[in-house]
Amino acid sequence: MVLKSKHRRSRASCPIPNSATIIPVTDEASPRFTLGQRIMLAVVPPVIWLLLQLVGRTWRFETLAEEGATPLPFGAGAQGEIFCFWHQCVLPCTFYFRRSHATIIVSQSFDGELIARILERFGYRTSRGSSSRGAHEGLLGLQDAIERGGPAIFTADGPRGPIYRTKMGPIKLARVTGARIGAFHLQPRRAWVMRSWDRFLAPMPFTRIVVSWARWTEVPRDLAPNGFEQQRELLNAAIERARLHALARLGNADDRKP
Repeated sequence: MVLKSKHRRSRASCPIPNSATIIPVTDEASPRFTLGQRIMLAVVPPVIWLLLQLVGRTWRFETLAEEGATPLPFGAGAQGEIFCFWHQCVLPCTFYFRRSHATIIVSQSFDGELIARILERFGYRTSRGSSSRGAHEGLLGLQDAIERGGPAIFTADGPRGPIYRTKMGPIKLARVTGARIGAFHLQPRRAWVMRSWDRFLAPMPFTRIVVSWARWTEVPRDLAPNGFEQQRELLNAAIERARLHALARLGNADDRKP
C-alpha cells in the first residue's frame, strides 16, 4: 500500500573529541586553489543559487510514502536522524530540503569545496570527508550534528558510485549514534539526464516531482561486525524502493541496473 498527497511550494552516544567539529565554509578553512579555481568559487555558487531559486519555485512536488514510512514534507520536523538518497537527485533535493538546515558530508576536493559553498547558500551545513578521503573526520562532524539535535544527510552512492549502491558510512553513523535512517528519492517527470556515472537529473522548469519515502532503517547499537553488510543491504533496498515507487507513480519503467 502506498499513501500519497500533493502540495505546492517549493540518544545516548559516544563522546566526540574537541577537534571533531563541523568545518565552516570560509576561505581560511579552504585548501589552496589555483587562480582559476578561486574565480570559480567566487562566481559559480551565487549563480547556481539564483538559478535554482528561480527554477525551483516552478516545480510542483507530490509526496508518496510506502506503508509504515514517515514523510517529512520539505524536511519539516527532521531532528537527530540520518537521511539517505541517491546522488542523481542532488539538484531537486537541495531545493526541496533547504529549510531543514541539515548537515551534509562533502568531499575535501575542489569539487567538494564548490558544492559546500553552494549548499551553504541554501542554509545547509557541511562536514568534510568522503569514502575515499577524510571519512572518519566527516562522520565525526555528522555525529556532532545529530547529537545537537539536527539531521544528517548522505548521498548514499556518492561521490563516485557505483550507482545505486550505498556505502557503509550511514550504517556506521547509525550504530554509533542510535539514530534511525530515513530513505527517500526525488523523481522529476521531465528532466535532462546527464551522461555521468549517476545519470544526474536536472529537472526541467514547471515539471512535477515525486518525493518518495521508504520505511525507516533501524541499526542496533550492539551490531556485530559481521552484521554490517546485512544492514547496508536493507538500507540499499529501502532507497531503491523509494526510487522505483516514484517511477511507477509517474508511469515510468526503469529496470536498468548498474
